[in-house]
Amino acid sequence: MTSGTRETPVNSSPAVAANAEGEEIEVLESTDVLPVAPEDYDPDNSGFISTERFRDLLATHGSELDPHKLEVLLALADGNADGKICYQDFVNLMSNKRSNSFRRAILQGSRQLKGCSLRDEVGLGLPQRLVRHVAYETLPREVDRKWYFDSYTYCPPPWLILVITIAEVAVFMYYGFQLDRLVLQVSSPSFLKSPLPYHPQLRAQAWRYLSYIFMHTGIEHLSLNMAMQLLVGVPLEMVHGALRIGLVYVCGVLAGSLAVSVTDMTAPVVGSSGGVYALVSAHLANVVMNWSGMKCQFKLFRMAMALVCMSVEFGRAVWLRFYPPAFPPCPNPSFVAHLGGVVVGLTLGVVVLQNYEQRLQEQSLFWIFFSVYTLFVLCAVFWNIFAYSLLDVRLPPPP
Repeated sequence: MTSGTRETPVNSSPAVAANAEGEEIEVLESTDVLPVAPEDYDPDNSGFISTERFRDLLATHGSELDPHKLEVLLALADGNADGKICYQDFVNLMSNKRSNSFRRAILQGSRQLKGCSLRDEVGLGLPQRLVRHVAYETLPREVDRKWYFDSYTYCPPPWLILVITIAEVAVFMYYGFQLDRLVLQVSSPSFLKSPLPYHPQLRAQAWRYLSYIFMHTGIEHLSLNMAMQLLVGVPLEMVHGALRIGLVYVCGVLAGSLAVSVTDMTAPVVGSSGGVYALVSAHLANVVMNWSGMKCQFKLFRMAMALVCMSVEFGRAVWLRFYPPAFPPCPNPSFVAHLGGVVVGLTLGVVVLQNYEQRLQEQSLFWIFFSVYTLFVLCAVFWNIFAYSLLDVRLPPPP
């Protein structure tokens, strides 16, 4: 499906006041099919289209739309009991920028989406079946699943999680050959001499608060993280995009290292568990909160398996932290980064996953959690600058 552009009409109504004169928005091809000029369907210049006129529009041009999109538009028409549709809601809908008022119209409408379920469709190729599978894995509402199925084009592909995973494996293999060990690399005297891990003595090197994700204590650590990262991260990126999933992942990574620097002040940090646990926790919380709507197969068993994998990895990290270090007085890497990732996933991550195709800047919860997260980062930065000297913390020697 190709994209086109058109200028948003000027309207003095408050419903469309947010669109400045001459502003261009990206719209799907279907907006070029439908003649939606407000002077034709909104003669009173009110910013609304009557549902009768809207139905005439769909009856005339509906055959040129994707069938699932037509269902959504009909549900939008039937969801407005007051007999009118906000013109800007319609423009947002066709440009894949659905507003809160659109969602309420669908959920509160007196008419359910008609037609067969997306799962019942036959004759789909392998790429389409994969998209349908991902839709049922991640989205709780049929209207969202159908919308995603019609809109997703594999362009761009889910590149972010794959690139991060490949980089982590490459770094691990490089140090595996350099240190001559794959299991418990952390026991090598040269492990922490890399410029990547977070070390409390080197906390002024700001990149280490993020770059530590490319180092892992051993192949057992890497394997569990990569399995969860790929199985959960790639489908989420296919649905929500690299920008949103990258936001959750990076916030979890940064929260993990900062949480260690505040609560486990003498310990280093390695591994991508902060970002992985942010994604997995957000996804599991989204499944639980929308349990009846999630139609993925064997969801209870798979959720239990995910929790088992998370528990095994966290238990391994706790055991390693308190295991006698190979080179005292430097302790083994901390496990607190896992907890930092979980907190990010259960707050900021849930808001991101709950608002598929919604503008995050319109969600008050997003700004609340993002503000709290920003406040935590600022407090942790000041803590790292002043607390270590004020508390006279005994730090291990630099590697």
